[in-house]
Amino acid sequence: MVMLQAGLCPGLTAEMIQLLKASGIRTVVDLISSDLEEVAQKCSLSYKALVAVRRVLLAQFSAFPINGVHLYEELKSSMAILSTGNKSLDTLLDSGLYTGEVMELMGAPGSGKTQVCLSIAASVSHSLKQNVLFIDSTGGFTASRLLQLVQSRTEEEEEQVVCSVGPVKLLVVDSVSAVVCPLFGGRQSEGLALMMQLARELKTLAREFGLATVVTNHVTRDSSSGHLKPALGRSWSFVPSTRVLLERSQGALGKASTQRIASLTKSPRQPTGIKVELDIGGHGALEERPGASGEEL
Repeated sequence: MVMLQAGLCPGLTAEMIQLLKASGIRTVVDLISSDLEEVAQKCSLSYKALVAVRRVLLAQFSAFPINGVHLYEELKSSMAILSTGNKSLDTLLDSGLYTGEVMELMGAPGSGKTQVCLSIAASVSHSLKQNVLFIDSTGGFTASRLLQLVQSRTEEEEEQVVCSVGPVKLLVVDSVSAVVCPLFGGRQSEGLALMMQLARELKTLAREFGLATVVTNHVTRDSSSGHLKPALGRSWSFVPSTRVLLERSQGALGKASTQRIASLTKSPRQPTGIKVELDIGGHGALEERPGASGEEL
């Protein structure tokens, strides 16, 4: 909140400020939103002088006006929704992955985060014919595993490898917590600064290049509630637009089951708390359950 003060803009004198404050007008917002004819009469000030001051204040402190129709048309031309290749997951994400946004997939070790990321990457690359950049920060990525996922989607060998020089539409970082957590070992303030720099870069890449960005994150358990929460703390919580918690199905604990529960914990479009069941089938591919249509649990 910007207070009115002498020198803030040409024409705004100390005498004018004193008269305005006597009438309860103390901030820039107060003055801009007031009826200037009424203020001029009440404060015995020149109406033309008040209009001139308000015009200058609007130029200095307000955002540049944007035509809503033009903004909508620009949004339609720049935004795309990429299907994950799984109806249930698409339903959870309100149709799929949105370009220009960061989606975070969090879960405990063994919850299937990497498998889901690989399956999404294979689907976007093969089914949607879009380029994917997959960054593995742990050194566990194997090309043969991704090839198996692609091969499972087609029976024709010549369709297995697609060469394209078009723009990247999906960026996957698996896992972002493995990159950031070691930064907090020594001087925490420097680690926090580096983490926020990484956050800005990810959001900038997503927005300026029209990328759908997926990052994976570990989880910790809240000491007070006992619930799982994402690692990296509150500073990182503002980075992803959408956050999904991936867990083993309760009936699958201690067993080599492929069933997972995906819960929506943050979204700009959907109510949180929605859950769907995912099946990580052969080679780690997301498979549709018989009759599945993306229904909620």
